[in-house]
Amino acid sequence: MKFGAVPPAEAEGAVLAHSLALPAGKLKKGRRLSAADVAALAQAGLARVTVARLEPDDIDEDAAAAQVARALAGPHLDLSAPFTGRANLFAAEAAVLRVDDEAIAAANAVDEAVTVATLPDFARVAPRQMAATVKIIPYGAPRAAVEAVCAALASRARQAGRAALAAHPFALRSATLALTVTPGMKPALLTKGADAVRARLAGLGVTAVREVEVAHETGALAAALAGADGDFTLVLTASATSDRLDVGPAAVVAAGGALARFGMPVDPGNLLFLGDIGGRPVLGLPGCARSPKLNGADWVLERLVARLPVTAADIAAMGVGGLLKEIPSRPAPRAGGATAPRRPLVAALLLAAGASRRMAGRDKLMEEIDGAPQIVRAARALLDSRADMVIAVVGPADAARRAALEGLGVRVVENPLAAEGMAASIRAGLAAAPAEADAVLLALADMPEIGPAHVDRLIAAFDPEEGRAICRAATASGAPGHPVLFGRRFFETLGRLEGDAGARAVLAEHADLVELVATPGEAAAVDLDTPEAWAAWRAGRAGAA
Repeated sequence: MKFGAVPPAEAEGAVLAHSLALPAGKLKKGRRLSAADVAALAQAGLARVTVARLEPDDIDEDAAAAQVARALAGPHLDLSAPFTGRANLFAAEAAVLRVDDEAIAAANAVDEAVTVATLPDFARVAPRQMAATVKIIPYGAPRAAVEAVCAALASRARQAGRAALAAHPFALRSATLALTVTPGMKPALLTKGADAVRARLAGLGVTAVREVEVAHETGALAAALAGADGDFTLVLTASATSDRLDVGPAAVVAAGGALARFGMPVDPGNLLFLGDIGGRPVLGLPGCARSPKLNGADWVLERLVARLPVTAADIAAMGVGGLLKEIPSRPAPRAGGATAPRRPLVAALLLAAGASRRMAGRDKLMEEIDGAPQIVRAARALLDSRADMVIAVVGPADAARRAALEGLGVRVVENPLAAEGMAASIRAGLAAAPAEADAVLLALADMPEIGPAHVDRLIAAFDPEEGRAICRAATASGAPGHPVLFGRRFFETLGRLEGDAGARAVLAEHADLVELVATPGEAAAVDLDTPEAWAAWRAGRAGAA
């Protein structure tokens, strides 16, 4: 990659390395400079501008990031669309993350332009939580380096027999909880322990829990363990287990099982034991399990419920990082990083209540393209994207549009004030969006060239912490267009809009938070409102074919 300062006349097609404030507006770093940008630079009187230009053997930063992320990803991980040289991997569901440290180290050793960062091995991840990110540091990377990273990941995967990064969902759903009781034991202590364990299990998706109370004696507990019928068994004894011959471990052996490990190098959690009876795991919980705070048993329990093997050697290896007792912040990182970003929940609002007033009596949204009405084409583009749901807003008399959307998986809501204009449709769609939505995407239904890739680019760009709270699609040449994604901080403002200007006022008022996101081709600027526009578009499409 060539990097350096050049005269504006030589900058067209290059990537702007440093943001510039010009009289005509701000040009942000990472922007591929168009002829209009070059003219604005010259008009501003700049003699030189710092740019990056890819050489024939380089790969664009987004393409490189996506290629490495695909090579990295294993089961149960979702890949985001790349943006600014970054591609993120998110957990598809609650799981335990397995990370091959050697594979990640090998990937990061190939070339300084290509970086891979992950959560720790065995991190517990929540649905939608970021598990890893691939970042291309410059604006492009050598093709040979990208291919070498992918080859290193593939080679290590063959050697280790697993992907470099994989999520293992919590799969077990039932358990038996054996509680021992000593004479004079307060019932509240028993209840407190059972409640804490149930809460732990519920967090892992284990909801079928059968409780058994028995005397704190080896024989009584052994009988309870032999009769356990869940996917696994937990034991919480009334008195702390202090030896392999104590009641809990001894009961496992007496029930015909085997004891794999007594004790663990994690504090709190030392007094744990792990065994097996007839292929069913038995986990003896330490007394600290009566508290909701993190302890060593949580680490073992997470792996068991995710159907990951846990050996005595695995428990012995937990000593590094196992000092939890005096670290109040420890529960957050062990939970997979409570502060780790998660994939935003995005509701796509398909604004389809317009009256087609300029169509000479035809309905532009029912115009057929490849055998389907345009409204269906627009809905499918959103359904096939990374948006989490699609809400189509139609008018009270739009029976044909409603019928066209049936069976697609789109939620259809009516805008009784459709005659008021687009603002009323935005309000209706926003009211139907879930309260937990992080962002809404406003999509016009008369844009036939918008596809899933355009939407995915906007979702990938959305990052309020980085100042990208509004993401607006732009053409490849930089012209602003649609769709537009708004973060939840703007929901109240959007909900107060009036008239037919849509969200233009919000875009103007918060221009500093608007990120123009380049999307493929000129689709972001192609909307068809008249019979002539439709005819011209069809003619151009036929000519291109």
